[in-house]
Amino acid sequence: MKILLTGGAGFIGSHLVRRLLARPEYQVINLDALRYSGNLANLESVQQHPRYRFIQGDICDQPLVESVIRAHQIDGVINCAAETHVDRSILDPGSFARTDVVGTGVLLEAARRAGIRRFLQVSTDEVYGSVETGTSSETDRLAPRSPYSASKAGGELLALSYWTTYQFPVVVTRGSNTYGSHQYPEKFIPLFVTNAIDAQLVPLYGDGRQCRDWLAVEDHCAGIEHAFLHGVPGTVYNLGGGNERENLAVAEMILDLLGQPKSLLRFVSDRPGHDRRYAVDCSRLRELGWKPVVSFADGLRETVRWYREHESWWRPIKSGEFKRYYEEQYRRRLEEGTACGS
Repeated sequence: MKILLTGGAGFIGSHLVRRLLARPEYQVINLDALRYSGNLANLESVQQHPRYRFIQGDICDQPLVESVIRAHQIDGVINCAAETHVDRSILDPGSFARTDVVGTGVLLEAARRAGIRRFLQVSTDEVYGSVETGTSSETDRLAPRSPYSASKAGGELLALSYWTTYQFPVVVTRGSNTYGSHQYPEKFIPLFVTNAIDAQLVPLYGDGRQCRDWLAVEDHCAGIEHAFLHGVPGTVYNLGGGNERENLAVAEMILDLLGQPKSLLRFVSDRPGHDRRYAVDCSRLRELGWKPVVSFADGLRETVRWYREHESWWRPIKSGEFKRYYEEQYRRRLEEGTACGS
């Protein structure tokens, strides 16, 4: 099966590329624009793989997308390409709408015209909005509260409309907060790990009591593949790890694993519209045979170990474009923040 996997140089995408290539039944064509978080270093181990091809390009580029699908006789599409960071969506919402909605539309139409057999849209549990109690099921209404989650909701609704309108075989996955190796250090866990390695302050939004369901990237990719192969067209599938933790507790676990003091924690001013809690009901995909297998304690320990052993991967990132972003996002917040326990 020839898979067009978009965004395959990113965090989840690169893990999924390696997972698919480990199975002899797949060929993978990776289309990625290589914006700031796309990194070919994530794919060094497969660059010369005989069943792998990388193409640099934007999913909003209709002629390119159509030519790639046609030239490689693509059988299925997995769309991991997206602008993904909530904080950046607040600074630049337009780029999120362009990639996550317009780009998804370009992919859908090109795939439909080519008669692609299966299209999987990777989305997020953040489309449900803040879930104060209970869990979100796939039939719950969408209530996104950030430009990021709104753009992801727009992309997946467009994808599902292609099933209703054209009977085009679309499946959607909504994954919970994902962590693991090769994650760009703007995200919660790699930011806190890399800051703590250098004994730098760790910025925790608000009171740190926001709750997330953490999903190991290996489990997330297994769920994407399972939904791609076995999901019912026109259906949404939640992917959650069953590991609900408050942000403060996760930050303290990271500091403990690195032998760093709690005094590195700084409570800083919260971001606008910060969702308090996410939690998803994953029974629909579990009934098809998928379940997460990585415990949060084991997964976090392995993630911390990876960042400690791969400074050559993340230090160049944190010294470039990221440094300017970090200064804009956190410098004043950290100066005005409150130390843990004060």
